[in-house]
Amino acid sequence: MIRWLIVVFVALLVFNAIGPWLEKHGLGRLPGDFRFRLFGRQWFLPFGSSVLIGLIGMAIGRFI
Repeated sequence: MIRWLIVVFVALLVFNAIGPWLEKHGLGRLPGDFRFRLFGRQWFLPFGSSVLIGLIGMAIGRFI
């Protein structure tokens, strides 16, 4: 259980770090992507973009 928590936390940090780059390519503005301010910092939870990226990765994996 703790491993999954660590993986989710690291994934959220990575998505926060590459958020501006994703926005340039249209990701991050999908329905299901949440932005909010907490403790003076802007947080980005890309649920919709994560689903889209996962589906694209699954499609690529099936064809290869």
